[in-house]
Amino acid sequence: RQALEEMRALYERNQADVSEAKSGRTDLIFLIRFRHCCLLRNQRCLLAYLYDRLLRIRALRWEYGSVLPNAIQFHMSAEEVEWFNQYKKSLATYMRSVGGEEGLDLTQDIKPPKSLYIEVRCLKDHGEFEIDDGTTILLKKNSQHFLPRWKCEQLIRQGVLEHVLS
Repeated sequence: RQALEEMRALYERNQADVSEAKSGRTDLIFLIRFRHCCLLRNQRCLLAYLYDRLLRIRALRWEYGSVLPNAIQFHMSAEEVEWFNQYKKSLATYMRSVGGEEGLDLTQDIKPPKSLYIEVRCLKDHGEFEIDDGTTILLKKNSQHFLPRWKCEQLIRQGVLEHVLS
């Protein structure tokens, strides 16, 4: 916001000096050019900042899944939330278009697994959790389970489960 205010002030001063320069004060041209260079520099800095935020928001989709925690979403602007939702929809459309009938979930197994099943500990009460064979498991705080990695990777990223290393 400070950079935007500075840019607005520089622009207004330039506008006033341009009017005077048109009337014959050529000594202001260098000052006008200098302010213009300052405006361009601030613009580049703001664009770099916004691009970095977009990269971070895109990384949040891969880290937390399609639903962001409220604590993170609270620190995002309405436009950033809208961009996140559009990115989420685009990614979902792409994942459905590849990999046959069910699509391909690219967010699973971001790092190649060493084993297909892992031991996990539940960090908070989550309720019932169904795995592919139809088995329903009750995820209660401090309970430990031996589950397929790909089914619980999302819950590990969300902080519901924790991978127990032997």
